Amino acid sequence: MNVKQYLIEKGKLAKSASRKMAIKETHVKNTALKAMAEALMENKNSIISANIKDMENGRQKGLSQYMLDRLLLNEKRIYDMANGLNEVASLRDPVGEVEKMWRTENNLQIGQIRVPLGVIGMIYESRPNVTVDAAALCIKAGNSVILRGGTEAINSNTILVNIIKKAAIENGLPQGCIEFIEFTDRQVVKEMMRLNEYIDVLIPRGGAGLINSVVNNATIPVIKTGVGNCHIYIDESADLKMAEDIVINAKTQRPAVCNAIETILVNKNVAKKFLPQLAEKLIKLGVELRGCSASKNILSNIKLASEEDWATEYLDLILAIKVVESIDGAIEHIYKYGTNHSEAIITNDYKNSQRFLKEIDAAAVYVNASTRFTDGSQFGFGAEIGISTQKLHTRGPMGLKELTTIKNIIYGEGQIRE
Repeated sequence: MNVKQYLIEKGKLAKSASRKMAIKETHVKNTALKAMAEALMENKNSIISANIKDMENGRQKGLSQYMLDRLLLNEKRIYDMANGLNEVASLRDPVGEVEKMWRTENNLQIGQIRVPLGVIGMIYESRPNVTVDAAALCIKAGNSVILRGGTEAINSNTILVNIIKKAAIENGLPQGCIEFIEFTDRQVVKEMMRLNEYIDVLIPRGGAGLINSVVNNATIPVIKTGVGNCHIYIDESADLKMAEDIVINAKTQRPAVCNAIETILVNKNVAKKFLPQLAEKLIKLGVELRGCSASKNILSNIKLASEEDWATEYLDLILAIKVVESIDGAIEHIYKYGTNHSEAIITNDYKNSQRFLKEIDAAAVYVNASTRFTDGSQFGFGAEIGISTQKLHTRGPMGLKELTTIKNIIYGEGQIRE
């Protein structure tokens, strides 16, 4: 197989389709999305059969319980994917929206309208639902998409793409609007990251290794998503029952997602009161605790944390604990080890809450709430393609609007520049 030529052919199809997608009327895109949803439900048994192969391969490779959970497709999750397609169909189409209009001194009328990004390349791991979510959002925002999923989900992703692609084309969308890289060879990814002529933007979604590889090696513009070394700081003024509930939710509700917390920072003045009762509940829930020397003095049965622990996104039932002198120590720790994803403070001190909001550099900063809310649907945006942790061109949950850009349009009456 000539990898480069294979990718060029995929790129040509997607690029040609992107020109047609950019001018597709909303009702055509919505009809296709609804047909894709119906097709998923009609083929649920075939999807589950393909997923069983991936699950068995995952077990043989020693994937953790939580990574296997990310990989699993059952009837409910297929229904959720289909429902997600219908929800995207119901969302307002951003393409063609006029952001603003104004007149200049020389009587030019200038406007800014929303247009698609073009061809979006998605490189992602583990979760086969991303295949459907990404395709749906790219289509509704008028883009075409090239998908490259992880090796562990190859059977699931292949059948999902075959089903939704067929339904999309049969219902008015162009050939090439959804392209899929069937090969799992890493060389394919390396070549894909240099396909500047055909891909307008790359969105990696997965662990730190994948995202860093794409950011460091791609010659195409990249939107970083996903890596979530998230923290909660328990201030000395915190309602400790509230803090306990939030920590338990943010760590255990779904530990293998990017908005789950990996470290708690506890003010020294409440550590002795707070940590024993929290630790007892977390340990009962199967959480392994690793702490600094001060927290280990309070919780003698936990592991001593290493420097690596502070920088690790566990995606598992493991939690690091550090006792800090004050909010200053918490902010410094987050600046050193955080990944600009989601950070939270639990406090009844208004001054500290405002300081945390202003000084913490992250896509989402919370006061007295779980980091698990960093999600497009929870924010009221509808579905999302990922959580951008960078500052250009978007930050936070990436919904439909974030998959478009601005075009300047100018109306004149014969004006020339002197």
